Amino acid sequence: MGTPPFSEFLSQSQQRVDRQLETLLPIVSGPASQLFAAIRYSIFNGGKRVRPVLAYAAAHAFGNINQDTDRVAAAVELIHAYSLIHDDLPAMDDDDLRRGKPTCHIAFDEATAILAGDALQSLAFTQLTELKSVPPQTVIQSIATLAKAAGVEGMVAGQAIDIASVNGTLTIEQLEHMHRQKTGAMIIASIIMGALSSGQASEQQLMALTSYGDAIGLAFQVQDDILDVIGNTSMLGKQQGADQAMNKPTYTSLLGLEGAKEKAMQLHQDAIDAISHFDQHADHLRAIADYIINRDY
Repeated sequence: MGTPPFSEFLSQSQQRVDRQLETLLPIVSGPASQLFAAIRYSIFNGGKRVRPVLAYAAAHAFGNINQDTDRVAAAVELIHAYSLIHDDLPAMDDDDLRRGKPTCHIAFDEATAILAGDALQSLAFTQLTELKSVPPQTVIQSIATLAKAAGVEGMVAGQAIDIASVNGTLTIEQLEHMHRQKTGAMIIASIIMGALSSGQASEQQLMALTSYGDAIGLAFQVQDDILDVIGNTSMLGKQQGADQAMNKPTYTSLLGLEGAKEKAMQLHQDAIDAISHFDQHADHLRAIADYIINRDY
């Protein structure tokens, strides 16, 4: 398998996962039509598909993107969409905008938004039960990887810490721990499950990819905090300064803007170093690391 330019790979990956998601989420009529409309609204709303692209890039590093990679890519995007719906709810971050559009509970209603998130989470795990080309133990490993990353050892715990930290004080170590759970765990899971879908990854290679994912997961959040300071609402697609308004601890509040920029650059280098032993097939993973710290939205 050759290595197409990253822009081409990015577009192809987004199209592949969108085709997979379309097959899972048809337009329906009847009593549950509003639920399905809310689900589709939240999935097909202009997301960048960072986590699916990571899954595809990891599989590409082993030269084997296949239909199981499509299922893994869909699963991580379904979990991501569910988490955003629930994060935006009045009981959590109480956000009105997501990707420049009204959040799910604003566009529909709060009950429908909760149910849409619940449905997306269940559908994600269903996708992993349908992996075809890997052995049963890899199917179980993939399900366990996603469950751990999305649950009380990962994203959910991170969100709980985030909520508890409002108007509080965290050290830089505590902030990193929160973001490793809230954001980093799912980024690592996307990479690991993508690699597993290839059927080619060794334990040593999975460990290297975990280190890569840990670094870019933190870098992603550091850059988010930087953009919350220097961005604007129309560019970000969400309310600029929202974290400052809620008095949340951030990398910029703890390190200053320049310190946060230096932190992002160091994490970028850590990510590149972690996959230094991979050949050119991992160039898309390297390009994603570049994208994360250079993005402006």
